[in-house]
Formats: sequence, C-alpha cells, structure tokens
Amino acid sequence: MVEIDLQIPSAFDPFAEAKDSGAPGAKEYVHIRIQQRNGKKSLTTVQGLRKEFSYEKILKDLKKEFCCNGTVVQDKELGKVIQLQGDQRKNVSHFLISAGIVKKDQIKIHGF
Repeated sequence: MVEIDLQIPSAFDPFAEAKDSGAPGAKEYVHIRIQQRNGKKSLTTVQGLRKEFSYEKILKDLKKEFCCNGTVVQDKELGKVIQLQGDQRKNVSHFLISAGIVKKDQIKIHGF
C-alpha cells in the first residue's frame, strides 16, 4: 500500500505572528465611544484598558475630575467597560494620557 501525505487546509491568519509579538502594529487600543441615549443625553464608554488596572479606582477619579456619574459594566464579549454620563471623550483621553495609563497613540476616539 502507498501512504499519501495529506494536508487539510485550515484558516490561515497571516497576521497571527504579529499579534503575538511586540510589533508596533500589534498594540492594544483603548476605545472611547459615545452613545446617544434619548434627546440630548449621551453616554461615554471606555473599553480596552488592561486588566491589571483597577477599573473602580479609575472610575472614581474620572467621576471626581469631570463632575459626572458613571459605572463599570461587565460585558460578555468586551470585558469590563467604564460608562460615564455626558460627552467626556476628550476629557477621558487627556486624563488617561496625563495619568500615564496609556500612550497617546493607543487611544481611538469614536463617534459623531
């Protein structure tokens, strides 16, 4: 009998190595988004912070700094997400950079 060497095709990800390495394009982003509620009300969400950080302490400082209310929500797909009342996108990005939590090139601001 003759043995045949078969290779079954699988989903090939050409960027898999780049994600695992510390390459410049493989960085984790912090996404700051705005969601429209009803009328003029809006909600700012912050996701993608590293798990080592205490979300509750960051939220406490954000609430005190910007005089707004907020909460930490546990999402199945996204993990922990910080929600703040109002349009705080620019304020949050400046706060995260000045506190040294993330670098400027790691922040993506979405909305409007």
